[in-house]
Amino acid sequence: MGNPAPAQKREAGILLHPTSLPGDGPSGELGEEALRFIDFLAAAGQSLWQVLPLGPVHEDRSPYQSLSAFAGSPELIGRTWLLQQWWPEGEWERLVALPGEELLEQTYEHFSGQRDDEQHRAFGGFCREHAHWLEDYALFRVLKRRFSQRSWVEWPARYRDRLPGAMEELRLSESRMLGSYRFEQYLFFSQWQRIKAYANDRGVRILGDMPIFVSHDSADVWACPDAFELDAAGHATVVAGVPPDYFSETGQRWGNPLYDWDWMEADGFQWWHRRIAHKWHLYDLLRIDHFRGFEACWEIPAHEETAVNGRWVKVPGDEMFASLAARFGTLPIIAEDLGIITDEVRALRKKYGFPGMLILQFAFDSGQDNPYLPHNHTEDSIVYTGTHDNDTTLGWYRSLSSEQRQRVLAYLGMPGEPMPWPLIEAAYASIARQAIIPLQDALALDSEHRLNTPGTTEGNWRWRFQWEALPDGLAERLAGLAARYGRDAAPGI
Repeated sequence: MGNPAPAQKREAGILLHPTSLPGDGPSGELGEEALRFIDFLAAAGQSLWQVLPLGPVHEDRSPYQSLSAFAGSPELIGRTWLLQQWWPEGEWERLVALPGEELLEQTYEHFSGQRDDEQHRAFGGFCREHAHWLEDYALFRVLKRRFSQRSWVEWPARYRDRLPGAMEELRLSESRMLGSYRFEQYLFFSQWQRIKAYANDRGVRILGDMPIFVSHDSADVWACPDAFELDAAGHATVVAGVPPDYFSETGQRWGNPLYDWDWMEADGFQWWHRRIAHKWHLYDLLRIDHFRGFEACWEIPAHEETAVNGRWVKVPGDEMFASLAARFGTLPIIAEDLGIITDEVRALRKKYGFPGMLILQFAFDSGQDNPYLPHNHTEDSIVYTGTHDNDTTLGWYRSLSSEQRQRVLAYLGMPGEPMPWPLIEAAYASIARQAIIPLQDALALDSEHRLNTPGTTEGNWRWRFQWEALPDGLAERLAGLAARYGRDAAPGI
């Protein structure tokens, strides 16, 4: 017999979306500040950096409603890196104040006029490797621009329905703009791979995030309508959501089109194979949002204004994961299994060895059998103080009644330290294999620094941190916790 496989190491990490990195621009970027943050993670004994979906966003800025399931957000491209990599220093002062889209377009024009055969070969190779999504995405972006960012179902029918003559006309008349959108993606992926390699070299793995559903107004749905439940005009016939529960009397109507699972299964789940393979280029681990939707989806007729009149519809998630496992082997996936989860969903998660999620902020609102209480944790889990959808832990704690606060403190052993550190330490002490702390909690920030409030559209996804907000000794304190609870040994990359 061979040697037994080594036990998986315990890990600790920080949740921070790159848009929240510091910087002079309107959004955090994948530039020097990202490298500095990785250095902080390594110094703090952290081996995981969790990010949210990296795709281009709509006006509401939600990374969970992207223009593409494959593309990267151009607003994340680091401006300083872009100037240093592609422009002579004498041009920087002129270019630095340009809006992001204009800077990217001018960079493409500059690149197109250069005779750098190596760079042109690299760009051509990127375009060929990613052609299965990149060509449709570039066409989609050009048409969005032509039609004032309106949804694709509102475009003239020849473009909405991708008639061959209309697509050929577009390729001829918009060749420069199409090239610019391809080049934008080349820049994003080049820079992201630089960031990921820098992290991996320092013992930090990237934990990415993938929504189960895609936005209706996306290149994915426009380019492959057969994969979704749509009518002849492209409108969704049924949409995704969750049923009424403790948190909402009318449930949640998300509005994403549901997949035509019969079509996907007949196609051998190739759409999902391409999507998952793409994620392994970006991340070391992948969290799948709303995992329970791979066992059954809450199907809401599109004309319904709430989620009340929906129904559960079984989907072939088991067959899909079996096909993925046959191709990729072990799938380093984390299942977001929050909410009301059935035995069937648990069985699907465990069959493929996917860790589930535990949220400590949810642990104290019921009895001692609450699965989020640390004494009920399991090793095949990833524990959080809170997620991007929660209030900060300090804000959550301050919102509790005095009786609820006392219950929390009593469970945690009446700690002398103020919140959120007792809950952070409880996460590190948990038997769960991974522990993730939102940066806001590590900085002990209140509700004003919350990233997202579900069910609202104003003011979300805009939080930024400043290096000055990091208290002295924070890296050492986190590293000490990681060492104390056996989470400091970085795994092999």
